[in-house]
Amino acid sequence: MIIPIVTYGNPVLRRECEEVTPDYPELDVLIENMWGTLKSAEGSGLAAPQVKYPLQLFIVNSLDSYQYMSTANRETYFDGDTGIKETFLNARITEYGTEKYWDDEEGCLSIPGLSEPVRRSWRIQIEYQDREFKPCIRTYSGLTARVIQHEYDHTLGKLYIDYLGGLRKQLIKNKLQRILNKKVHPKYRIQ
Repeated sequence: MIIPIVTYGNPVLRRECEEVTPDYPELDVLIENMWGTLKSAEGSGLAAPQVKYPLQLFIVNSLDSYQYMSTANRETYFDGDTGIKETFLNARITEYGTEKYWDDEEGCLSIPGLSEPVRRSWRIQIEYQDREFKPCIRTYSGLTARVIQHEYDHTLGKLYIDYLGGLRKQLIKNKLQRILNKKVHPKYRIQ
């Protein structure tokens, strides 16, 4: 089932999310619905608060991005990997690489029609539980690390626009107001 994506201004996007436990009701259904929603919206990641569930849960699909990129772009955006398709439960980024940062355009399914350059760490280390609640510790880099950082921020109640400077925030103020006024209509379902 495709779940409507909540947009900028919805209070759930600013909540710090709760841990997910194995006995959470119909967790598998929620995860499957999130994957269907992400595919329908043609996104790279989706966090549970974006579909109105304040849970420490997000999904990342950088595999499709890798597969559709040219060889030159793969060399720019991926660091020897080929992307992932993974579910993250109760994640904690434990290390942000300091050797390299990069600015790149970032958008968000909850902020339709807007993208802005955001500085992110090129490499991160993350501890999480997979879909079966198996503990994992992984290091990711490039585009995969960027998508993970973006989705992880959602579980903390942060949006990528929080990283923008005061002038950029002023320049996008009218666009954000259009989203608040429900005057933006993306190709995917929103709420």
